[in-house]
Amino acid sequence: MNIALHLAWRNLWRHPRRTWLTIGAMVFSNIILVFMLSLQFGMYAMMIDNTLAVFTGHMQVQVPGYKDDMKMRQSIPDAAALGATLRESLAIDTIAVRASTFALASSEERSFGIQIIGVQPEQESGVSTLPGLLREGSYLADPNASEVVIGSVLARNMRVSVGDELTLLGNGRDGSFAAAVVNVVGIIDSGMPDLDRSIAQMPLAVFQDVFFMGNHANEIVIKTADLSLVAETKQKVEGLLPANADLVVHDWDALQPGLKQAIQADLASAWFMYGVLIILVAFSVLNTMLMSVLERTREFGIVMALGLKPGRLGRLIMLETTLMGGMGLALGVLFGGGLVLVLGVNGFSYPGMEEMAEQFNMPSRIYPHLQLIPLLLGPGIVFISSLLASIWPAARLHLLQPVQAMRAA
Repeated sequence: MNIALHLAWRNLWRHPRRTWLTIGAMVFSNIILVFMLSLQFGMYAMMIDNTLAVFTGHMQVQVPGYKDDMKMRQSIPDAAALGATLRESLAIDTIAVRASTFALASSEERSFGIQIIGVQPEQESGVSTLPGLLREGSYLADPNASEVVIGSVLARNMRVSVGDELTLLGNGRDGSFAAAVVNVVGIIDSGMPDLDRSIAQMPLAVFQDVFFMGNHANEIVIKTADLSLVAETKQKVEGLLPANADLVVHDWDALQPGLKQAIQADLASAWFMYGVLIILVAFSVLNTMLMSVLERTREFGIVMALGLKPGRLGRLIMLETTLMGGMGLALGVLFGGGLVLVLGVNGFSYPGMEEMAEQFNMPSRIYPHLQLIPLLLGPGIVFISSLLASIWPAARLHLLQPVQAMRAA
């Protein structure tokens, strides 16, 4: 094996310029793959965090069927006490209880159907960014005050501002008629028109009183410290739920299925471009190894005439490709990982990104994530495709006739 390795290494550098050009193509493609995959994974993590931070949270405790039906009667009994128990047992402060219904909101000039959400003002800021996105006024301060914060588009449509009153008309949990007059104390501008067009939040205690909810609520929202902790936390929450309670825990994937589908679609389209790059590198390796085999046809004919099997020569070609691919992989991972590491600390942006990020409540700089999968996945595929590309040059040796080969110029 040492002799074969020595021969493969020596043959690899018979034409240093050609070898370095092929290795350079592999290194360049590996750097691109490491950087782009790390950037995509970083963007996906940022997309998930920002989407879930607005309202959904990482997971929610609900009654079975509420996620699909959104009926107020599908409620959790004694929800505030259960939320406090989870908060204490999990040692997580970012847990909040909510109740929700749809009602008719009327101002002096207009009326619109909106979603009204009862929240715990002291806990809501831990699971949602909406309390920090006020354009005017202040967030809910008194948990027992008849006040409401509404979306900016809804405020414009209803022609109300901070200090105006809204009349709410709807149905209670028991099917009775529910009505209340509330003061607008704040206007939220989340940057998402659909949300700002329909949302209104009021204190949970007032919501329960107006809509005859008692101590019931519809969801307990939980936000973990990191996305990687969701599965573990979900398992713990399921273990803490009362045994006789008909409750389920939905993680963010179940609550926002479209988000994961969008990520998968983007990744699939990206891999189409990555595939083109990998194929080009594979053809470059194929060209290099085929030229190497053709220019050594006479040598191969001589050693085959002396009794050397074509299989051993084929393994020598594969070993040469392995050495060349290994160098490309190592250098690509080294330089690509270094680039991602530097940008992961300092971040980067491009012209116009700050305005777009501000509009969607996202960071103004992108920070790629240095992770094992994006670091090795792309270079690993390039390495394997290089080995596959060398199969044909190695297989041609089985078709070689020693006499004809020795006559080759």
